[in-house]
Amino acid sequence: MSQLNIIIPDRLIGQRIDSALAIMLPDYSRSKITAWVKSGCAFINRKAFKPKDKVLGGEIVALEIKKEKNNDWLGEDIPLNVIYEDDDIIVVNKPVGLVTHPGAGNWTGTLANALLYFDPSLAKLDRAGIVHRLDKNTSGLMVVARSELAQKILVEQFQEHLVDREYSAIVYGHMISGGTIEAPIGRDPKDRIRQAVVEEGEGKDAITHYRVINRFANHTHIKAILETGRTHQIRVHMSHIGHPLLADPMYGGKIRFPKKADEVLKDTLKGFKRQALHSKKLTLTHPITEQVMSWKAMLPKDMQDILDILGRHDPI
Repeated sequence: MSQLNIIIPDRLIGQRIDSALAIMLPDYSRSKITAWVKSGCAFINRKAFKPKDKVLGGEIVALEIKKEKNNDWLGEDIPLNVIYEDDDIIVVNKPVGLVTHPGAGNWTGTLANALLYFDPSLAKLDRAGIVHRLDKNTSGLMVVARSELAQKILVEQFQEHLVDREYSAIVYGHMISGGTIEAPIGRDPKDRIRQAVVEEGEGKDAITHYRVINRFANHTHIKAILETGRTHQIRVHMSHIGHPLLADPMYGGKIRFPKKADEVLKDTLKGFKRQALHSKKLTLTHPITEQVMSWKAMLPKDMQDILDILGRHDPI
């Protein structure tokens, strides 16, 4: 633990103290500073204060900065497909079946555990530097921060929708053209585990753009681009317009066999056990160099294989 003494200048008079401290300490997020204040790690004239208190000008804030280990998560020797790394970020291609970080039912064997083995210094960061997530059975690109500053800036980029994320998905139904789905997403009132499109004001704004890559008689291969990043957004939105993702166990319902499906196609559809969704392209501004960077990850073999089968056994 270390202590900083910060003098808040008069130019910040009238602002919330936690906001002022976030300006004075750009390496730390406002949420982290607020948490320190609430936990009694900050004082003005040896007295505690509230994050929402206003700046009067000239205050000297004594702030005890805590360096905490990351939830006691342990590194594990799990194969990790790193496609890019430098001193500030790591970009990985997450495989199907890997949970992003420990939680109920998955306390080990996660991407976070793999990252901590790959780079033990990530233990000093919240969530081992992870700034966004993919569902367990969604594959593809993720970026991870290697420093407090890089993590703060990347989180801000995601919050401000400055990170471009392009997904590849296979959906049920023959789609004629692309479009945009703009529908708020919140907890499903009938099932708290699921997300759902909800009434305006009851959820968070969510926007998904989609374009057709290839059409089959009863399925469509699409590109989906997230303008926002809500939980299960693509899965919820595509189901909402009547084109759920192939094999999505939560939003897709039962397997939809085409009327004239042969045994090869039926067996293929039965054997595909996860939502057909892959994070294919990631574009962002590097948090330190400010260079615009972009990466692509090829479709995993299971999605390539089913597209080949659809091309031969579900032609237009």
